[in-house]
This record gives sequence, C-alpha cells and structure tokens, in this order.
Amino acid sequence: MTMSKKDKKIKEHLANFHIAGFTYYDGPKAFSSLKIGQEVQLELDPDNKYDERAVKIISGDYELGFVPRGDNRIFYKLLRTSTTNFVACIQKLDSTDHPENQIRVVAHLVEQ
Repeated sequence: MTMSKKDKKIKEHLANFHIAGFTYYDGPKAFSSLKIGQEVQLELDPDNKYDERAVKIISGDYELGFVPRGDNRIFYKLLRTSTTNFVACIQKLDSTDHPENQIRVVAHLVEQ
C-alpha cells in the first residue's frame, strides 16, 4: 500500500524499473486501462517460490508483475516495516516495445 501522489510532496527518488514478468500475469489484459502517471500498489509476496523478497505490482484487480529482483530490496524493507511513505506510478507505456519493457514504473519517497 502506498500514499497518493496527489496528497503528498515528493521528497526523494527511490527507483525506476520495468515490470518483471509482465507477460506472465495480468499485464497484457490491463494494458489498455493503464495511464502514464497512474499510481500502482506494491505488495509483498511472501509465498513466492522464486524470490524471498518478491514485491508484486498491482493496479486495481490486476496483478501486473513484480518489481525486478535487482530493485526490490528497498521496497521489501519498506513494506516489511509497514512504511508507506512512498508512491509508485507508471512512468512509461509503449505497446510497440518488447513486452517486458512496455511499462516503466517510478517510485519516490514522499513527505508524511
């Protein structure tokens, strides 16, 4: 769970990344409903057998994929400590790019 970007002032850049596993989850079904600047939710996935620090990316009822393994450590720690002073939003949408690179997410720390 994250705070709304509209309600909070951006404090610091955390990360930006493409969504890992986009084509294996609900990403293709959700693509047409997504917009640049739209907030997405990040949630721990403790039952993930491939990555003990897996962080899911959710938009509404759609599971879009995961924060890539190389970028998920900070989000894993924030979510494990119930820290919600960050916001993650869609930064890029490109249906012509490789399927695993069609969506880019940016995350920022925000003031509480």
